Amino acid sequence: MDQDLTDRATPTRRACLKGGGALLSGGLLAGCAGQNDAESSPDATETAAATTTTDAETAGDGDAAGYTVSMSPAGDVTFESVPVDVMVYNLVYADAAVAFGHGDAVNSLGFDSDAGGRTLDAYYERLDGVSFDRSDLAQLNSGSGNVNIDKELVYELDSDLHLVDPALVASFDGWDQSDVEEIREQVAPWFGNAYSRTHAQPPEPYADDYEYYTLWEIVENVGQVFREEDRYAALESVHSDLLDTIRSDLPPESERPTVGVVIYMDETFYPTKIDAPGFATSHIRPLGVTDAFAAGDVTFETSYDFEAMLEIDPDVLLHSYGIDSYYDVASIRETLENHPVGGELSAVRNDRVYPSGTPVQGPIMNLFQLEMTAKQLYPDRFGAWPAYDGGAYPEIPEDERLFDRERVAGIVTGD
Repeated sequence: MDQDLTDRATPTRRACLKGGGALLSGGLLAGCAGQNDAESSPDATETAAATTTTDAETAGDGDAAGYTVSMSPAGDVTFESVPVDVMVYNLVYADAAVAFGHGDAVNSLGFDSDAGGRTLDAYYERLDGVSFDRSDLAQLNSGSGNVNIDKELVYELDSDLHLVDPALVASFDGWDQSDVEEIREQVAPWFGNAYSRTHAQPPEPYADDYEYYTLWEIVENVGQVFREEDRYAALESVHSDLLDTIRSDLPPESERPTVGVVIYMDETFYPTKIDAPGFATSHIRPLGVTDAFAAGDVTFETSYDFEAMLEIDPDVLLHSYGIDSYYDVASIRETLENHPVGGELSAVRNDRVYPSGTPVQGPIMNLFQLEMTAKQLYPDRFGAWPAYDGGAYPEIPEDERLFDRERVAGIVTGD
């Protein structure tokens, strides 16, 4: 790495932002998108809500003399105006930026923007006027094997804000806390929390003080960064109504299926526990099913062959990253049907192998993924899940939708 980048003496951080407060603690995102979320963690975790303070009354466009937003591990971050050029690593924050009408601020994604962007497109297709232009996004991770970010690229992007967990970055090869601090001081603050997805252990020196948040707590924090508190309140109201709709019509526990959440590759099943901590399965937990893997000691290293899966034999198999993402679930379903042991699985025999959502989900994704899962698990209660072979989220008849598309689109577009 060029020495002049690491030894810069004059801060180049954009004038519109200033970092306020020391880094507190941080955490590690689970590898690449193809890995399972075995260490996921429940959304019910009690955490301290983020706070926002202003030095002056703010105008409707969010400009102010200054305002501060707080979230672990970055701590207090003070803004002089709303950031307009934002580095983003994962879809949680890209989706949140779009939800708050600031998708144009995103300048990057961690991995191939087409792979992740297609997933966002699949959901946004059903919201009039909502889109995400990923044509010029920088790819932060080379995708060459190691999960990493090039510090030079961070300098080149010269962002107003790094909407990325500093503890995650400190875990990458070639990075440590001093590098993270250097970027905070020379370029722009960090603001993100990655380890809440699975409640995984953050690296030292962030581990002792790291706080975990639910998905919607993180989304609220991002809304405060963009001064979009009203949009957050409106979206959270849709989310709350959706949960009420689902919970009010769940069948008795004795009538609920056993469900296995998996990723399938090379004749091997990689399981995820539904009730493990974190927001990775926040689109499944509210459905109140019996976790087929609840009795097992599931970790990131856990895998099952066909014979082991047949012993467990869930009523339903949900395949993660199934909506226009990394896996062709229609093809996987066909592979299972044609396998001498896989064809004996109850979920295969009863045509209950479904594409499931992306664990790295933002607020809009979470709404669709809750609706999708409700229909897959309880078609008699919430309407059948249509056939899906890839592409856009399937069109649902208006009278069978579990949340109002027009309401969400209006919140996002400001109409």
